[in-house]
Amino acid sequence: MPDLEYYDKLLVGMIAVLTGGAVVGLLTPVAAHVGVFFGAVAATPFLYAALFRNPPLPETEPAVKAAAVVWHVILVGYALVLWF
Repeated sequence: MPDLEYYDKLLVGMIAVLTGGAVVGLLTPVAAHVGVFFGAVAATPFLYAALFRNPPLPETEPAVKAAAVVWHVILVGYALVLWF
């Protein structure tokens, strides 16, 4: 297996927890959309690490902040859909 770089490891981590949430939703009594939601919540620290702890772009880059805002708006919107 080739050596993975920092951002590759973060992407693998995000994919793993999102897939894990989906699998939990499909193979257990937990609803699939709830499993995916909690997988997305678990992926948030990986996103935080990629965008703010060690960003690939300068921290002042507007695209970095916009990506984080969009991610959290989608996550909160999905939570609201699940709640109501």
